Amino acid sequence: MAGNQAADPTIGSGGGALGAIDRAVHRIEKFTALISGFGVFALMIIGVAQVLGRKFFNFPIHGYIDMVEIMMSFLVFMGLAYTERLGGHIRMELLLTFMPKRAIWLFEVLSVAIALFVVGVLTYYTYTHAVRSWSSGDSTMDAQILVWPSKAIVSASLALLFVRLLIELWGYLRLVVDPNAEPYGVPLVIDTEEMARREAEAAAALVEADLKAGQR
Repeated sequence: MAGNQAADPTIGSGGGALGAIDRAVHRIEKFTALISGFGVFALMIIGVAQVLGRKFFNFPIHGYIDMVEIMMSFLVFMGLAYTERLGGHIRMELLLTFMPKRAIWLFEVLSVAIALFVVGVLTYYTYTHAVRSWSSGDSTMDAQILVWPSKAIVSASLALLFVRLLIELWGYLRLVVDPNAEPYGVPLVIDTEEMARREAEAAAALVEADLKAGQR
């Protein structure tokens, strides 16, 4: 089952210290995801300018390929933690749907612990790589753009993902202790029927908005 928890209501309120930390970190995640979205838009504009400039004016953008490489860090990494919080990453839940609650939360704890190890290693080595790039003045081949800022963004984005995974670990451990507790700080799994219901409600809201706009 793909990530289908984007309408997670637990981001709203409650949850004590866990909920407060979750909401504070989620505000940062939304900001980084917004920057990532602006990066996608900027890359689209640059791509259009590159095509039009090359075709009609024989004047391509100098260092276009270098800029695309640099901006990839904005497009890919800055939205990782935000997507993780909403459960948007692709995951398989076939076996989990047949397990009791405590077993599900135990498997989630195991998967988050493995993810923490992997992300922690990646964060450390991307940070050292960014520092090495900064100290050496590493730049792109064509336009000579410094590459350490983009590498630092990768490290910072992974560090934010690491914090998000720590919050999830806390949330899942809490559910292991009390499987019937209200989930906080973790993406919620919704079944196909619930997903279809939410999509139908969203579609109905759009149709209603269009009808109201047409009556004005």
